[in-house]
Amino acid sequence: MTTATFDSTPAATAHRAVSRPSGRTGAREERRRRYHARGFWAVALVFATAMAFAAAPAPLYVLYQQQHGLSSLTITVVFATYAFGVAASLFTAGHLSDQFGRRRMIALAVALNVLAALVFMSWTNLAALLAARLVSGLGIGMLTAAATAYLTELNAVARPGMGSRRAEVVATVANIGGLGLGPLMTGLLAEYAPAPLFTAFMVFAFLLVVGVLLVVVSAETVTNSDPDWTYRPQRIVVPPAARGRYWAATMLVFVGFAMFGLFSSLAPAFLNTQLGNTSHAVAGLVSFVVFAAAAGFQLLTAHWTTTQQTIVGLSLLGIGLGLVVTAIVVASLTWLLIGGAVAGAGVGTTFKAALATVIQLASPGARSEAIAGLFLMCYIGMAVPVMLLGLALQVVSLVPAVIGFGVVMLALLATTATLLVRTRRR
Repeated sequence: MTTATFDSTPAATAHRAVSRPSGRTGAREERRRRYHARGFWAVALVFATAMAFAAAPAPLYVLYQQQHGLSSLTITVVFATYAFGVAASLFTAGHLSDQFGRRRMIALAVALNVLAALVFMSWTNLAALLAARLVSGLGIGMLTAAATAYLTELNAVARPGMGSRRAEVVATVANIGGLGLGPLMTGLLAEYAPAPLFTAFMVFAFLLVVGVLLVVVSAETVTNSDPDWTYRPQRIVVPPAARGRYWAATMLVFVGFAMFGLFSSLAPAFLNTQLGNTSHAVAGLVSFVVFAAAAGFQLLTAHWTTTQQTIVGLSLLGIGLGLVVTAIVVASLTWLLIGGAVAGAGVGTTFKAALATVIQLASPGARSEAIAGLFLMCYIGMAVPVMLLGLALQVVSLVPAVIGFGVVMLALLATTATLLVRTRRR
């Protein structure tokens, strides 16, 4: 048996005095990393849930049409109201979390979506639909930039020195993946649960409230606000030296998000009227396929060059658009699913290429302003073409209206490709 001995010299005593705080510091730092890691996954969950709720009404539009006799044009107006709310919020409140903190603004954004869910649950008339979609859009516009930045900052503390790759992947999956999960969940609940115009929104309201509670106990990453800060809306700045490439990038996302708009607003009605499929679960599945393909292809092409992403994305968009139009003309659900998946992959790839192009073109001091213009074009593309399609459906039948939509979109794709080639040569 050995006996432990302790050195009581001043040097040894000093060494022990330093070692103990060092150990406590290490433990404190480990707890801090774990706290931020839990916050990272909490924010990712809240982000995905809110985006899922944003796209959740898609399979239910047919029920609103049947209950209140709404036209296709009215449905596209309801959807466009959401897109308008997102765009307005992006430019008026999307940057406020830099000053007031991520937690506070995300909690407010999610609370707005809870309010929208309560409106959906309480009323089903047109005014309520417009109000709920507008409030939801305002919340999503406020959430998107704040949640993406929050994930990056939490990840930097939770995994120091590991880079931001995980945060970028999780933000992409939460954003676009959430948009796909929303219609799928709503479609399944509408098909198999009672009270389809109530149950889905009750489930989402519960999940969003839980999300707010998770966020408010997460670590705040914005601790130093600017005392001299004054409010101004987000500006849009186009790089003067590269306007051709910039506008080509915005045209890419315009066409791509027009496909998102089509599948988020009118596709369920197409299934019902043209394909004779009345299943809400199938309507949700169609939207899910499009968004899941977009998220998956963004991850798959993450290490490709911008040129490769642009070429492949344009090709997929063109092929997917042709397949979707063909599916509606020949009334084929199989081809609609395949076309939606191909088009979704094209949207995800072209968006990634367009965003990378804008980041490369803009000066560091004006990067957020240049990206703001790109996002504005995304939501214009999501709203305007489907509104025009809804208007066309008031005067012509479905097939010629969809063929016209396809021709216009293909013409825009060809124009975009030509502009990209010319500006790249310059």
